[in-house]
Amino acid sequence: MRATELLGWYEHARRDLPWRRPGVTPWQILVSEVMLQQTPVARVAPVWTEWVTRWPTPSATAAAGVADVLRAWGRLGYPRRAKRLHECAVIIATRFDDVVPSDVDTLLTLPGVGSYTARAVACFAYRQRVPVVDTNVRRVVTRVVHGVAHAPPSSRDLDEVAALLPDDDTAPRFSAALMELGATVCTARSPRCGDCPLSRCRWRERKYPPATAPRRVQRYAGTDRQVRGLLLDVLRNSSAPVERAALDMVWLTDTAQRDRALHSLLADGLVEQTPDGRFALAGEGEPDQSVTSAPDSVDPDVVEPQANRRR
Repeated sequence: MRATELLGWYEHARRDLPWRRPGVTPWQILVSEVMLQQTPVARVAPVWTEWVTRWPTPSATAAAGVADVLRAWGRLGYPRRAKRLHECAVIIATRFDDVVPSDVDTLLTLPGVGSYTARAVACFAYRQRVPVVDTNVRRVVTRVVHGVAHAPPSSRDLDEVAALLPDDDTAPRFSAALMELGATVCTARSPRCGDCPLSRCRWRERKYPPATAPRRVQRYAGTDRQVRGLLLDVLRNSSAPVERAALDMVWLTDTAQRDRALHSLLADGLVEQTPDGRFALAGEGEPDQSVTSAPDSVDPDVVEPQANRRR
C-alpha cells in the first residue's frame, strides 16, 4: 500500500467533519470518538457540536449533572457512554488538571476509554505514530493486503496496521486517510472500487471473491436496547420523577422484557427510583438503595470500540 497514493487522495476527498477542524481540543476529539462508537457520523455531528459548545472542557462537563448529560446525549444510543464520559471528565478535571492524557496507557485507565479510543486520541489529538484500527481500517487492510472481503478482529490487527504507517510525521494523517477510505469508498456493502486511489489491491486482483461467511447484522427493533431507549425518552422529557404507569405504557408487547430493561437502567445508574416509587434520570431522584447490581444478562450497553465503529 503506497502512502503517497492514499495521502494524495485524502487531501481532496476527506469529509469536512467538525472534529477535524482547526482549534478542536484533545478533549473534544475524545468526546467525538466516544460518540462515534457504533453511531453514524450524520447523527453524531449535530449532537457533538451542541455538546462542545455547551461543555467545551472536561471541567465544564464534570460540573454538569448526570441527568443533563443524559439529556444532551439524546438518541445516540448506548447511553452508558454518556455516563462514562461524565465520569471521565471528572477524573481528567480533578487528577490531570483538565488536560487529556496523551499516552495510550494512561488513556486506557479512564472510564469508557478502550483500546481503539485511546489510540485514536493519541493519534488524532496528539499526532502520535500509533496504529488505529476500527472496522473501516480492518476492512481496507483485509481487502488490499490479504485479498478477502471481510475478516473478524485479530490479535495481529495492530501490528499489521503499524507496519503500514509511514516513518515520518505523516503517520497520523495516513491513519485518518485509511479510515476515510474504508468509510467512504471501501465500504462493507457497496464498495466503490472504481474510485479507489490505490493502484494495487489483492482483492481486486483476485476478482472480488465474496466473504466465506455471512456478515452479522445487528438487530435493534424489539431488543432490550430499544426498550431501554423508550424508557429513557420518557424520563428525558420530564422535569420531575414520573409514576411507574407512565413507563409501563411505552412497551406493552412483553412486560417481562420491559421490567428487565427498567431494572438494568436502575442497576447501571442511569435511572433512580424515589422512596415513593417514582422514577427519574440519575441525579434527579432519591435512589432506592435496594437496587445494587445488574441482572444476570448481557449488558445491552457494552460496546467494543475497536470492533464496532460507525463512520
